[in-house]
Amino acid sequence: METRKTCSSMAALFLFIAALMASSSIAAIPTSSFEDNFNIMWSENHFTTSEDGQIWNLALDNDTGCGFQTKHMYRFGWFSMKLKLVGGDSAGVVTAYYMCSENGAGPERDEIDFEFLGNRTGQPYVIQTNVYKNGTGNREMRHSLWFDPTKDYHSYSILWNNHQLVFFVDQVPIRVYKNSDKVPNNDFFPNQKPMYLFSSIWNADEWATRGGLEKTDWKKAPFVSSYKDFAVEGCRWKDPFPACVSTTTENWWDQYDAWHLTKTQKMDYAWVQRNLVVYDYCKDNERFPTLPWECSISPWA
Repeated sequence: METRKTCSSMAALFLFIAALMASSSIAAIPTSSFEDNFNIMWSENHFTTSEDGQIWNLALDNDTGCGFQTKHMYRFGWFSMKLKLVGGDSAGVVTAYYMCSENGAGPERDEIDFEFLGNRTGQPYVIQTNVYKNGTGNREMRHSLWFDPTKDYHSYSILWNNHQLVFFVDQVPIRVYKNSDKVPNNDFFPNQKPMYLFSSIWNADEWATRGGLEKTDWKKAPFVSSYKDFAVEGCRWKDPFPACVSTTTENWWDQYDAWHLTKTQKMDYAWVQRNLVVYDYCKDNERFPTLPWECSISPWA
């Protein structure tokens, strides 16, 4: 019975995805080449591209990983990239795709995270998302996926405005993180600091797979994640204060329809909540006897 129910839900989800991708206004156009958008952060010799420069590869071995970041900072917008994750035995390996207000993990940073946690061959990938405000995170959610992210490219996107943060996988909202004007001193929603977009691959076998029980098998190295089709529509930061910050509502990503999920997105989101959530900090009463304030905000509003 449960198998038939899950298969039926899966089929319905695919129909929702197809309809959304056919009609959605949120499919930003990929923006030019890697060199136009990014700088390599470290280990340039672990970075390669396809012959046409449209596919970018980051490699991890026992010496080091690799990473890149955008040349520009943004405050609010739509950010999307297609990734193909490390295949095979990837236990201990983390591919990170995230936004951050600083180049390093500073104590006052704001951050919006996708982290893809590797696993033993044949076991599913888990996506961990997290949100930091002024250096405080601990807002993890983990999801499984409805496909194998190592076989082909899939899009991973962030919608960010002053009303909500939405994490998308192939145009399907998997996490909705709302702001609220009912809190005088907002300590949970990152809405003041511009951010770079980063991606990196690194070893995290002390915690990434089964809480650190599964270690990285370096005989399988190098571990390679691949990227293409970066797209951004956002307010590009320019010190001291760019004009676009006061005119973001002229853009689709900060208009009323982007402040809430659409009817179709709510259906997709409900399916994800029923079938794919592995961990939600807002339901972890052992870790948080008093749940954080933001857990009381409805994602459906």
